[in-house]
Formats: sequence, C-alpha cells, structure tokens
Amino acid sequence: MSSRSPMRRRPAGRRRPGRLRRTLLAALVTTAVVLPLSAAAAAPGVPAPAAETFSEAAASEERYAANLANLARAAAMAEESGRPGRAAKLQEMAAGGSAQFLAFDGRGTGRAVEVFGSLRSADRVAVLVPGSDTTLDTYQRFRAGAVALQQRLEREHPRSAVVAWLGYDTPGTVSTTVATTGRADVAARQLAPFLRQLQDLSGPSTRLSLLCHSYGSVVCARTSTGPAVTDIALFGSPGTGAGTAAELPTGARVWAGRGRGDWIAWVPHVRVAGVGFGTDPVDPAFGARHFAAGTAGHSDYLKPGTESLDSLARIVLGTTAQEASHA
Repeated sequence: MSSRSPMRRRPAGRRRPGRLRRTLLAALVTTAVVLPLSAAAAAPGVPAPAAETFSEAAASEERYAANLANLARAAAMAEESGRPGRAAKLQEMAAGGSAQFLAFDGRGTGRAVEVFGSLRSADRVAVLVPGSDTTLDTYQRFRAGAVALQQRLEREHPRSAVVAWLGYDTPGTVSTTVATTGRADVAARQLAPFLRQLQDLSGPSTRLSLLCHSYGSVVCARTSTGPAVTDIALFGSPGTGAGTAAELPTGARVWAGRGRGDWIAWVPHVRVAGVGFGTDPVDPAFGARHFAAGTAGHSDYLKPGTESLDSLARIVLGTTAQEASHA
C-alpha cells in the first residue's frame, strides 16, 4: 500500500474558474468569432494618391467631383503597377462617372463613403456601417446592399438617401482584431464627426438612421451619435461589447434583428479579458427593440424582396411599430 495520503477531491460544482479556464474560454471566443468572420487575404500594397481633403464648407458636389478624379488616378496607378484586378474594381466603383463619393482613399485596403440619392433633398438618410472583410476589393457586395436599400426606400419615400460608410479599417484577416473592440473604438471616433458633418450636408431637419451589420454593430454601439440619429439597427451582430442597450452612448432607439439562417447565432456571447462582445443584442436582456429578419443568412439582410430589408426600410422611414421588447 502506498504511504502517500489519498488525493482529496474537490466537490463537484465547486471548481474555481482559474487562469486556465479563463484562457480556454478566451480562446474559444476568439476561434468562434475570428474564423467565420474573416478571410485570409492580406492587405494589398497597391499604390494610390493621397486622399482629398476638404474644408467643412465644401459642398457635396465639390467632394463628389474631386473624389471621382482621385479614384480615376488610383485606378491608373493600380494598372501601371501591375494590379489589373484592383484597377478593374476601382473602375467599376466609378460607375461611369456618376458615383457620388463624399470620401475616397485608394491606399491599402481602402476607404470609401458613397451616397445613393440626393442628400440635398432627403429628409430620411440611412448610414450603412459594414462589418469585417469589407474593402475596396469586396466593395461591390457592400454597394449592392446600399443600392437595394435605396431602391426600397424610394418606392415609399422619394426624399430618402443612403450613405455607404466604409470609413474605417475593417478587421480583415484571421486575427484577434475581429474579436475585440479595438478597431471599433477607432472607427467610432471617425464615425461620430462624420454624422455631424452629414447633418450639415443634408439639412438640420433630416432624420438619420444607423444600420450596422456584423462587426459594424460594434462600431455603432461605441459611437456617440448626437440628437440627429433617431434609430440604430444592429443585424448579424456578434454582440456590441456592452451589456445592455442603455449603456450605448446614444439617445436613439436601438433595434436588433437576426435572420433564422444567420450562423452568427452560434458565436458565444461572452466577454473575457477584452475578447468577445458580451450580451446578444437580440436577447431580451439587452433591451433593444426587435425587428423581423425572416430567414436571412449572415450576408442576406439587404437583399431585394427580403423581410429583413423591408424591416430596415421601415425603421429608416419611421413606419415600424415601436416594439419595446422582443416578439
């Protein structure tokens, strides 16, 4: 018989979390969020001219013209540097000279802020904030959603406009940046002043709405919106980094919806050591208003003819029943 004392067993259910458990949980969250949300493409080192700068008084039309010229130069430089794929994508963005860009930067993965409709006449403006892997090379799928929303809005309310805001460096490669709020914190500091500028460009009585997809919902949830923003809609959201809607730096109504086909529902809604995003926005405990998203998959919320697109349009137009809790 061994002379050693028998090992004392810790009673079931009384194990302390410990460092190992916290580490494993953080790894689980990182894996669950990073792998589905990101792609393996590295940022392209494509040369491009510096972005145009404008005075605060610059009119929309002045910005559109200067940014289209910058876009054309960026396309030419990409062609000359042996990047015909990027050049073709930039030429497509120009839309035959009719595109309306409030901002454009062709360097790196790129940034672009495009307007659909007339800001000058609109009294309803929706700002779309994209999630991970949205770059100049994937811009057309982001643009397609903005076009679909604008067409849906115009059928019911001609005085509407949509702004596709690719105004930040989205998380794009397999890394922990897509599972933390770091990129969102930086983006929020850029989005907040843009919203104030947008109100000046569209008129003081214009009603602004933020429509925030996937990681873009983390950006919106960390943005101080001011009184011009009346509604924020979170969809395909992994969480926001906040425990409840009441914690968000906004006085706007906060909406949340998730399609039945969206895999984001499987992301663990925890936050450990700064990794993960906490409470699920569609959980009643978060306190957001619910909107119907039908059968939408993660990339389907703005597809024409979908229930999710109709719901988002009604939020922008202010015609949705003001639900206080989830259906």
